[in-house]
Amino acid sequence: MNLTMEHNFDVERLRRDFPILERKVFGRPLVYLDNTATSQTPRVVVDRITDMYYDKKANVHRGVHTLSREATDAVEASRERVREFINASSTEEVIFTRGATESINLVAASYGQLLQEGDEIILTVMEHHSNIVPWQLVAGRRGLVIKVVPILPDGSLDLKTYKALFTERTRLVAFTHISNVLGTVNPVKEMVAEAHRHGCVALVDGAQAVAHCRIDVQDLDVDFYCFSSHKMYGPTGVGVLYGRRGLLEKMPPYQGGGEMIGHVSFEGTTWASLPYKFEAGTPDYVGTAAFSTAIDYMCGIGVDAIVAHEDELLRYTTERMMEIDGMRIFGTAPGKCAIISFLIGDAHHYDTGMLLDRLGIAVRTGHHCAQPLMQTLGIEGTVRASFALYNTFEEADAFIAALHRVAAMLK
Repeated sequence: MNLTMEHNFDVERLRRDFPILERKVFGRPLVYLDNTATSQTPRVVVDRITDMYYDKKANVHRGVHTLSREATDAVEASRERVREFINASSTEEVIFTRGATESINLVAASYGQLLQEGDEIILTVMEHHSNIVPWQLVAGRRGLVIKVVPILPDGSLDLKTYKALFTERTRLVAFTHISNVLGTVNPVKEMVAEAHRHGCVALVDGAQAVAHCRIDVQDLDVDFYCFSSHKMYGPTGVGVLYGRRGLLEKMPPYQGGGEMIGHVSFEGTTWASLPYKFEAGTPDYVGTAAFSTAIDYMCGIGVDAIVAHEDELLRYTTERMMEIDGMRIFGTAPGKCAIISFLIGDAHHYDTGMLLDRLGIAVRTGHHCAQPLMQTLGIEGTVRASFALYNTFEEADAFIAALHRVAAMLK
């Protein structure tokens, strides 16, 4: 199907930026629909990585020689680019990590030390394991209580129950901006405001959101916001923790080592200023520098244009999928993100995904690191297709045709 995008989105030109999309799988053109797990990386970002290794590879900070200064400047320029991208008030509030998972673990381990036995944390049933297990670990150590917000039949959060869960012992809420299974876009601003009304701190897992909507941490009024580079066309192994400065200053360091110290002696050690207090050891300065290139790439296209393109793909593909006998789609909340989790009748998700792979279609199968959600849905796992800026309506048609073939084979 050929559709002219009202916003003149030139997807064919953009696809040329991603050499991997020229691959064939089992003799068929690759249709990559596993973007929720990780997005592909444009040539310009890989070129930046190559340039850093070939022209500027030297350890960052405290080096007086030219290469070290250049590498340091690249990292700090990336920090400023991230600050601008999420509209943080200061680069002191932008901490580089290995990914959203480590960002959440950092807050759980560090801020968790400020919590007392009997204090309560509110999570939601749609959370990725990365926003469940770290809180379970700190709850076990500190004697904390975890409460869970359920979902409604369409996959949206039960906000009435959310509001009812707060007590005088509630200290923190942690929830995802966009569900990696259901595609549900949660009302972050409303939920954060409710948390603050009760004097609680709010952490938002933004791993699925940063590539699919505008992020303004000051407007959202979040205390912590966590995300990864590799889900927004950047390198793997790089993530960000945005933290409100006043909270970060109160928190103890997450790890010890070089760079995070002010002065070390056996009589006592002092910590570096923000953000370095939370950045122990040699960072992935190559990936961090290239991350800023990925942000530039996204912004050069326009986040709004990307979202409009993905939304049209979501609407078209969902309508076509529902023509297939036995199709079950999980997550139908209004305004959902371009993620489709589904099952065909009683066919096992693994069988569906394996057969689609033989037809050149790359999707994700399993519980998607969201086992509590799967238990709520009464299933073991799903097949998940998810879109990015380089996907086309022709690929959607190929996906639908493959689903028809697979459905016939699995009857």
